[in-house]
Amino acid sequence: MSESGKTATISLGEKSAALPVLSGTLGPDVVDIRKLPAQTGVFTFDPGYGETASCTSKITFIDGEKGILLHRGYPIAQLAEKATFMEVAYLLLNGELPDQKAYDTFVTDIKHHTLLHEQIRNFFNGFRRDAHPMAILCGTVGALSSFYHDGIDISNAASRNLSAMRIIAKIPTIAAWAYRYTRGDAFIYPRNDLSYAENFLSMMFAVPSEQYKINPVLARAMDRILILHADHEQNASTSTVRLAGSTGANPFACISAGIAALWGPAHGGANEAVLKMLASIGHKDNIPDFIAKVKDKSSGVRLMGFGHRVYKNFDPRAKIMQATCHEVLSELGIKDDPLLDLAIELEKIAISDEYFVKRSLYPNVDFYSGIILKAMGIPTSMFTVLFAVARTTGWISQWKEMIEEPGQRIGRPRQLYVGSPERDFTPISERS
Repeated sequence: MSESGKTATISLGEKSAALPVLSGTLGPDVVDIRKLPAQTGVFTFDPGYGETASCTSKITFIDGEKGILLHRGYPIAQLAEKATFMEVAYLLLNGELPDQKAYDTFVTDIKHHTLLHEQIRNFFNGFRRDAHPMAILCGTVGALSSFYHDGIDISNAASRNLSAMRIIAKIPTIAAWAYRYTRGDAFIYPRNDLSYAENFLSMMFAVPSEQYKINPVLARAMDRILILHADHEQNASTSTVRLAGSTGANPFACISAGIAALWGPAHGGANEAVLKMLASIGHKDNIPDFIAKVKDKSSGVRLMGFGHRVYKNFDPRAKIMQATCHEVLSELGIKDDPLLDLAIELEKIAISDEYFVKRSLYPNVDFYSGIILKAMGIPTSMFTVLFAVARTTGWISQWKEMIEEPGQRIGRPRQLYVGSPERDFTPISERS
């Protein structure tokens, strides 16, 4: 971040403020309004913070107009096609891609921390069998600070790094065990001979009495899903992690807060909403009627999994996910699944319909990921959990960056008060 040499002047009656304009490496300049209240007596109003830069960051850059997503400067397409999730995790945490020695050490360290404290098994028994896996994930991650006291001194760099390694390593184990607990299945322990994605699939689907066979196509698909969801700049859950972290809360509590934010259907539940939409359509023959309702604004019917709040052109992750989707369906030989057939037909119509093309309503990453996960046998209740497994790497990287920033301050948004003005208290006997 640097001053561009330009200033923005805001005048209010006889008062005015000359505010510096700051430039980043990429993206639009921003007006530094920190001195605006002192110089003019007013502050800004930005519901949802959609037009406000709340921090500086070197991790992720998005240009929604051009469909660009970069992690530490690397295009997401290159990372998804050429890197492993562990390489991307190292990149997000440390700023550079690892060489072979650093990569091997990082992978070994992650594997060393995949096991959970054995008493955490008892923690699962406190949940009802029909508990949502996200509730189990949120609660269990938040409880990790009670098991790993040696990693919560956020003022110590070694402690921060240890917590980062632990949370990335343990989140797949917790997620898989949450799934198996709700099914009444035996917990499967992590295996050090498997990759991160392979290990997650093993803990999800292995049977204790049999050797689990890894399907390399499905493992690679899972690895790509994790990469494509690893970080996405200052979204709601990431901002929640940063806001919680600004108070000095321990990293496990901050990640639990991020999981809670992600659980909201407007954020992490989009791929589940895609499958619900497809189920509501029911059959390919009903697509024309459904499309007509989508075009009718008075109908209230929405096309889920198309378009994106940030990407105004296309979601750069979607093309990779589209190719992965077809690879998975081909590998599994799925040809007669009505829901998947319906999705493919809807995709064909939507990308060729002038109404959607004009509005840049192209399939996004959520449209394809929901189809892939369903084809792989992952239930919809686990979709957002899987999102959290991937995004934890981004969350902990953002948390670490924030904690290590000089002059970091506690988050404290302002408000525009529209309630009653000051008034005197009236005794209850005198109130009518």
